[in-house]
Amino acid sequence: MKTPGISFHHPVAFWLGCLGITAGVLSHIPMFLRAAPMGFHMAGMPMDTTMLAGMALIPLGLLLAAFGLMPRAAAPGGGETVDFHVADGVALNREHWKLVLVLLVTVAVDVMKPATLGFVLPGMTVEYGISSQSAGTLALLALTGTTLGSILWGLVADRFGRRAAVLLGALMFIGTAICGAMPSFGWNLAMCFLMGLSAGGLLPITFALMAESIPAAHRGWLLVALGGLGTAAGYLMASGAAAVLEPLFSWRILWILGLPTGLLVIFLNRFIPESPRYLASRGLVREARGVLARFTGKGGESVDQVVAEKPPAEQGGLRLLLRGPYAGITLGLVAAGLAWGLVNFGFLLWLPTNLRALGLEGQADALLARSALLALPGVALVIWLYHRWSSIYTLALFVAFTATALLVFCLCLWLGLHSALAVSAATALLLVSASGVIAMLIPYAAEIYPVHLRGTGAGLVAASSKAGGILGAGLGVLGLFEDMILSALLIAVPLAAAAAVLWKNGIDTRGLRLEDIQALVSKRWARSAVGGAAAELR
Repeated sequence: MKTPGISFHHPVAFWLGCLGITAGVLSHIPMFLRAAPMGFHMAGMPMDTTMLAGMALIPLGLLLAAFGLMPRAAAPGGGETVDFHVADGVALNREHWKLVLVLLVTVAVDVMKPATLGFVLPGMTVEYGISSQSAGTLALLALTGTTLGSILWGLVADRFGRRAAVLLGALMFIGTAICGAMPSFGWNLAMCFLMGLSAGGLLPITFALMAESIPAAHRGWLLVALGGLGTAAGYLMASGAAAVLEPLFSWRILWILGLPTGLLVIFLNRFIPESPRYLASRGLVREARGVLARFTGKGGESVDQVVAEKPPAEQGGLRLLLRGPYAGITLGLVAAGLAWGLVNFGFLLWLPTNLRALGLEGQADALLARSALLALPGVALVIWLYHRWSSIYTLALFVAFTATALLVFCLCLWLGLHSALAVSAATALLLVSASGVIAMLIPYAAEIYPVHLRGTGAGLVAASSKAGGILGAGLGVLGLFEDMILSALLIAVPLAAAAAVLWKNGIDTRGLRLEDIQALVSKRWARSAVGGAAAELR
């Protein structure tokens, strides 16, 4: 019997697609094992027929699995909608915690893949005999892939469902495990781009799914905690695998781990129900009620009685994020994301080099480690403020703190304060504030946008942080970050502007139902429109 919200519409097609992708990856393993006597060096080896057949099998399997996931859906506005106050009013129960834990695994797996990049570059550089600049192209392509992937999977999630987007991203993630068996650097470039494309969308979509499934009173702090803990777990998994497995199987094993970690997400799919809000928005009211019953339990009000008026016929799309009631919020979130990317992939990336240039060569690594340790309590502070004070003001405040930290660097350098204490304090402030921004940025986007724009909005904001990274990498090549004062000032300006825009246009989402948040955004927009019209008449 089919279980609402977790059944595949064409299960045979989905599982055959999974089998095809897995078989395609496994077809590369024999050649990898044959290279064991050579230290798993495969550079220059010709690709055999089995490998080529496996490469063809992966996209075919992906198409078959995608067909199996495609939902039946009534036209938006063609049926009733469900009032979600029942799901928002219950206490956290076992079903909620199962979803949180599974999505935590998903986020950790998603973060692990790009985090692995730093560990494979040294071995790849040696095996392929390329320069560090050429190897840097791999990181640039991966970032480009994650940027495009965030937007692509956001659109897919709003069109075909959050669960479908998560599972498709995981399957594509599995397929790119063949990076570990590519005999040429060119193939690795192509596969690394595809890896970024698959990994870029999982993070924002998991936040969208969780936002639409967790009770309103606990949604905010759990979203922020999911981002912080999932990111930490992903980096821990990447570094642990590099420490334990790379000495035994070379850098290639770190890419091949995409197979078991991706399969883990697929096997946990039974604990990932489709979002009830998405189902209701597509006219699948019976399925939405089934998922609500799963989360509310038998002790709550009957979900069959919780039916309201028909939903309006609304369509999604990027253009709707940039006009009307969401234009100001989108502008602030995207500006903050771009500036954060410049901080993380630009200023912080060049910070060790610049500290050595300041005469702190022997202390740079220890100083950064000490600053990172001081920044750890900042995650708990972010969760507490987001949950207890204000979601939007906390986000805007940490964006402003990041700008302030950069200005502190400018002041220290201008005054000639190059002591370890002064630089440690400035670095700790920057790490605390920047970590807080990224911990809140996508969760807030997952709360603020309506159901038909939630995946697209969260994806666009996630993409902006990656686009900032691409811009940071390009400016780094041009030498901008070698001048710490100039680069800090240039990044602080858009950060301060983003903080002001968010403070003015944002809505506090704490404890509010998602539908009430959208009503507040619309009401504020209507008031400002009336005020603008009155001003013109005067």
